[in-house]
Amino acid sequence: MKRNQLIIPDTSTTARWYSGPRLWRTLLRVALVAGRKTLLTALILFYCLKDRDTPIWARGVIVGALGYLILPADLIPDILPGAGYGDDWGAIVAALGTVAAYIKDEHKEKARIQVERLLGSPNPAPPEEFHE
Repeated sequence: MKRNQLIIPDTSTTARWYSGPRLWRTLLRVALVAGRKTLLTALILFYCLKDRDTPIWARGVIVGALGYLILPADLIPDILPGAGYGDDWGAIVAALGTVAAYIKDEHKEKARIQVERLLGSPNPAPPEEFHE
């Protein structure tokens, strides 16, 4: 690979471990433990990912971060109280900083609404945009 060559993610392989429905199930499972900020950041990234204006390279960054949140095998196991979601939080915050130029107010608002759903009612059904 040449230096400074743009790497385009292979969506045929990432689809095997990342999906909207899988992300929704993960968010339901971790809603109270991971905390409001983690949920909000993950959902902002999700809505940025779904936006057609988001460039392919930024989508690759987002899929990587959300996929890390979904995967049960982490650098720090998620079951550790207090620290379990620290590495997941770091991954999604780093992704958010990397793609910040593509985050829109509508992404933030949609994310805020979904956080309220996740924390406000038991076992809410996934919104339509989480279906694949």
